Amino acid sequence: MEDLYAILEVPRDASQADIKKAYRKLVHQYHPDSHPGDKEAEEKFKKINAAYSVLNDPEKRARYDQFGTADANTGNPFGGMGGQDLGDLFGDIFAQAFGGGFGGFGSSRRQSASSPRQGDDIEQVVHVTLLEAMKGVMRDIDVMKYETCQDCNGTGAKPGTKPETCPHCNGQGSVRQRQQTMFGIFESVSTCPDCHGTGKIIREKCSECKGTGRIRRKHTIEVKIPAGVASNMRMRVPEAGEAGVNGGPPGDLYLIIDVEVHPDFERDGADLHTTLILTYPQAVLGTEAKIKTLDGHEETLTVPAGTQHGQVLKLKGKGMPRLNSKAAGDFYVHVYIEIPKKLTDKQREIIRSLADEMKAPVSDEDSGILGKFKRWFQE
Repeated sequence: MEDLYAILEVPRDASQADIKKAYRKLVHQYHPDSHPGDKEAEEKFKKINAAYSVLNDPEKRARYDQFGTADANTGNPFGGMGGQDLGDLFGDIFAQAFGGGFGGFGSSRRQSASSPRQGDDIEQVVHVTLLEAMKGVMRDIDVMKYETCQDCNGTGAKPGTKPETCPHCNGQGSVRQRQQTMFGIFESVSTCPDCHGTGKIIREKCSECKGTGRIRRKHTIEVKIPAGVASNMRMRVPEAGEAGVNGGPPGDLYLIIDVEVHPDFERDGADLHTTLILTYPQAVLGTEAKIKTLDGHEETLTVPAGTQHGQVLKLKGKGMPRLNSKAAGDFYVHVYIEIPKKLTDKQREIIRSLADEMKAPVSDEDSGILGKFKRWFQE
């Protein structure tokens, strides 16, 4: 069994954040849309998703770390034996030794290869802007996936023909062999070599799907991204995944949300943060400042007299909407007081007068070397 940490290229002590970061990187790297027709990349993509589904869940990860499997039904170290639990293991032994199941174990639990099976799920990253995350957006998602072949209706047989029942296994998909030994009769069950477990033989294959019954095509799906979504949220789109096998239902599509970073606003859950630059007089005496919100509206913010550098002012309820709620977060404004680097002579004189009034010692530029040069040129 391949190590799940190795699949995601992370150490066993990796944090959940590191696991998510590695997963998103590998999903972009091996996504089937970027490697059309590359079976190796497609298989790697499936392994990445399977590994992430375990390691991203703390409970499953703990079971995997302890037992080598995430199967909750095993609860012991033998649960990771190639995906086979003790029931399957002993069932195979007793089935061969006694010609059938024993105590409910064995092949009675197995699913025939010809049984309907649900299609695989698909995961895909969707990028949205912070404004789209605030308002919600309808988005067309292009998905490469298998669909049931329309020419043969999923049978895999050439139109006008149909699959035949396999004469070797009589449609069972498996064959039994009995052997007389000195200890008695031993019976073994194996996959039918003629139909490969399907129970059917296709004499003439459909030219469109080459007998598989499914075709890989690009589908455009319109999806509503709700207001309030955040990065790493997973949205489930039912039955938008791979087509089922042997008439089984389709899988689901899972969209992983990636909210882009905004240059002027920082998000913290449902709250938004921005900055406001004030002059010294505005901070000292107070002012009414116009603040532009994420959606482009202007809000009037009262800056009280004596506002300090780094002080945070709040506009209640002007942040991001909370997912599936009418409530919203708050909008926090971080105040920065701008100190001018250049002053006119009048401004410098006024500030010196203020310093004298406040008894605040300041450097005397006329006492330094620059002052000496200045007086020398003035003489």
